Amino acid sequence: MTLRAETPQDAAEISALTSAAFATEAHASGTEAQIVERLRKADALLLSIVCEEGGRLVGHIAASPVLVGGQPGWAGIGPLSVLPDLQRSGIGSALMTEALRQLRALGQGGVVLVGDPGYYTRFGFVADPALHVRGIPAEYVLSQPFASRRSGGIRFHPAFGLEG
Repeated sequence: MTLRAETPQDAAEISALTSAAFATEAHASGTEAQIVERLRKADALLLSIVCEEGGRLVGHIAASPVLVGGQPGWAGIGPLSVLPDLQRSGIGSALMTEALRQLRALGQGGVVLVGDPGYYTRFGFVADPALHVRGIPAEYVLSQPFASRRSGGIRFHPAFGLEG
């Protein structure tokens, strides 16, 4: 398993892998691959990490800037994608651990995501009632402060189609 930053040549494979990863997920919007494409096109990716095995991409994670309470300095993580036949094999965990390490090193004050608390709490994410995304149940709005606590609405990049 090799983790590395995406290259321009990876874009089509990241899209295919992201679409495959979310194809059968009940919570999927069907736009996950387009979110990554729109973030890339807008030059709004803080990081985009791929996992490669045997010469093919098997996982991907993206992070982009968010506003929390109207203030910059935090990152939003997502989507996190792993090929369906390799899910639950540690690829997602490796990608998340590396993304958190890199976001800390970039000086982000913390990170937020919208996701399954049963999965993301293992990485230190918690549902914080002081943070919210309009239209998303509070238990799925998860955060991990690094250097500063925040409260208020979370505004993801417009690529996500969410309002904070």
